[in-house]
Amino acid sequence: MSYVASAALQSAIFTQLSNAPALAGVQVVDALPPGTPVGSFVLLGPEVALDQSDKTGAGAEHRLEISVISDAAGFLPAKAIAAAVSDALVGASLTLSVGRLVSLNFLRATARRLDDGTTRRIDLQFRARVEI
Repeated sequence: MSYVASAALQSAIFTQLSNAPALAGVQVVDALPPGTPVGSFVLLGPEVALDQSDKTGAGAEHRLEISVISDAAGFLPAKAIAAAVSDALVGASLTLSVGRLVSLNFLRATARRLDDGTTRRIDLQFRARVEI
């Protein structure tokens, strides 16, 4: 197994989401903004990497979590952003600086209220298969 493509995968996903027309005006970050966040944003989150090497070479499966956090009223605005994230990533042909992306698929999503119910969070989980 190799974790060498992890940073390259994150960078490619960040670029893809930052340039997605449907996400124009939505900030994409890999750390929570300081203070109390206002508005809606996309947060690149935790990752689990699993060995997928075989006789032909090294590879890994990356299970990624990407969250949509929003203080907009109701779930509808957050769900629209989450759908745009999914549309931008599923089946995308991302170019990595290290390795080659074989596939990028949606696994599941969990939507919930945070704090006193004024903030919505949708955690999207994806599976990326990378060959080194």
